[in-house]
Amino acid sequence: MKNLKKMTDEELVILYSKGENQAFDTLLNRYQNRLYSYIYFIVKSTELAEDIFQETFVKAIMTIKQGRYTENGKFPAWLTRIAHNLIIDNYRQERNENVISNDDSEIDLLNNMKLSEGTIEMEIINEQIHDDVRHLVKQLPDNQREVVYMRFYQDLSFKEIADITGVSINTALGRMRYAILNLRRMAEEKEMILTLD
Repeated sequence: MKNLKKMTDEELVILYSKGENQAFDTLLNRYQNRLYSYIYFIVKSTELAEDIFQETFVKAIMTIKQGRYTENGKFPAWLTRIAHNLIIDNYRQERNENVISNDDSEIDLLNNMKLSEGTIEMEIINEQIHDDVRHLVKQLPDNQREVVYMRFYQDLSFKEIADITGVSINTALGRMRYAILNLRRMAEEKEMILTLD
């Protein structure tokens, strides 16, 4: 038998689906560090990252064992997508658990300035902030500007951005990180205030 470490992801998936458990161990060893780092980078909690990491591989195992995995040459992207969906599910669940009803509170939760319509002055300030941000974005390097535009103006996921630009999700995330750092630096240099207090 061919050395498992030299096999492609797809060959290992096929082998695992036929009952060769060591094939999945090889896949796990190949991607565990990258996947865990991605999850931890988003959730910022060791315990939660470990839970989502384990659940990701459980879902992957179930999908492969049930014969529902479709080979497309992008096994690591598929794993990352599973993790991403689990992270989103976790945030949705947390948000639903933390919803407070107005009936449960002595004060009127809806009587809040943040929930009221903005004044003309606030609208003008808000528009100026958006103009300033657009001006700063235009000064970013091309690859960073492209990611910012696709993420915030086209509302694309990082996976979609990675697919469109032909880079890995980690590269797309890295470009976004550098874009944000550059935007903050430029705003500080120009003494721009980009938030509403």
